[in-house]
Amino acid sequence: MAIEKVRDHFAQWDIQNRIQELNESSATVELAAQALGCEPERIAKTLSFVIDDETMLVVAAGDAKIDNAKFKSTFGVKAKMVAKEEVEDRIGHDVGGVCPFGVNEDVTIYLDESLKRFLTVFPACGSSNSAIELTLAELEAYTPFEKWVDVCKGWE
Repeated sequence: MAIEKVRDHFAQWDIQNRIQELNESSATVELAAQALGCEPERIAKTLSFVIDDETMLVVAAGDAKIDNAKFKSTFGVKAKMVAKEEVEDRIGHDVGGVCPFGVNEDVTIYLDESLKRFLTVFPACGSSNSAIELTLAELEAYTPFEKWVDVCKGWE
């Protein structure tokens, strides 16, 4: 189960007990915000893409949308989302629970600038009814990410 992979990932910092397992679904930004009682923009959604058959994730604020021009300028190609039926195999988590923790080793992760306006954010934890509240410093520390990028719009 993917949430167990996330628990194992967080165990190296002894924070696995901070994962919140919710009674209701947190599979979308709106559902997660409602279940957690926070603003939708503070949900750290994880978007999955394929570039030259390589899988990458972009963690962005809940109100941010991919800006195709910025994405192409940053990565050199047009944004192409991972097909729904390939998400679990490529990433290690299924749709609704995709997060930057406990993912397959060949997945590259980026954090989007849209998150930097918040003190804390709520990424998923591998299931469609889980989340963890993290400061940006914690998000950086616990996420094996490449770098911060600016590939989103609609949040400014």
